[in-house]
Amino acid sequence: MRRLPRWLIARRLVQLTVLGGFWAGAHLGAARWLRGDLSSATVAGWLPLTDPFAALQMWLAGHAVAATALTGAAVVLGLYGLVGGRGFCGWVCPINPVTDLAAWINRRFALRGAVRLSRQARWVTLAVSLALSAALGVAVFEWISPIGVAQRWVIYGLGGGWTVVAGVLLFDLFIVERGVCGHLCPLGAFYQVVGARPAVRVRFDVTACDDCMACHKICPERHVLRPILPGAVRATWINSGACLNCGRCVDACEPGALALSLRWPLRAPRPTPKPPTQIPPPRRTT
Repeated sequence: MRRLPRWLIARRLVQLTVLGGFWAGAHLGAARWLRGDLSSATVAGWLPLTDPFAALQMWLAGHAVAATALTGAAVVLGLYGLVGGRGFCGWVCPINPVTDLAAWINRRFALRGAVRLSRQARWVTLAVSLALSAALGVAVFEWISPIGVAQRWVIYGLGGGWTVVAGVLLFDLFIVERGVCGHLCPLGAFYQVVGARPAVRVRFDVTACDDCMACHKICPERHVLRPILPGAVRATWINSGACLNCGRCVDACEPGALALSLRWPLRAPRPTPKPPTQIPPPRRTT
């Protein structure tokens, strides 16, 4: 009997809770424990939360960033730095369910995008977003982000948001597989840096692995699993900052070789040094 995908269920509950909380804060006067949106919010009326990437764009654009916004950005940076920066992408981002649906359709019907892009493209979009923010005096990515459009559509009912969501789905299906989140989103690149050395990571038990490759087939960032694949020098942790900590590989691993776990200290384990090569003494000649 196949196990329930508990981490997938948990992620969907978190995403629904966050969006539902913002919607309630905007429309229900008695349920305003979460006000604002993913760019700027207040929890329980006193704890500020600010998207640090949005704050950085605002600063580069020449706008003054309020002290409460800086505090909120520090809180968010600390949170994602601890649990894994791209945990935002897998656990909070409202576009993630759309791209996951596109990936499921791709696997189900063996679809492949018409264009191949390097995952390094996200670094280009990150640099361009910051450069344009400084040049144009506006937070560029906040204006065009499908994340912002999707959340405003859900929270405030702004018209036309469904067209952006549909566009993301079609782009991932027919243009670039995992194109938006996996290749182009500058916010994902930003949080990849933030979550380079988190406390929460996927742990690998080589003794339990049966090399079925189910984890590799389901992972949205397959390259992060290279250190645990057959033929590699097996690592104990998935250390790449590109990992979403989404738990898809954990759900897919029937032998239980993978688990989301805490690691300490908060740094990548050092490889075991090889013993020095013993040079035999020269032979004596008579």
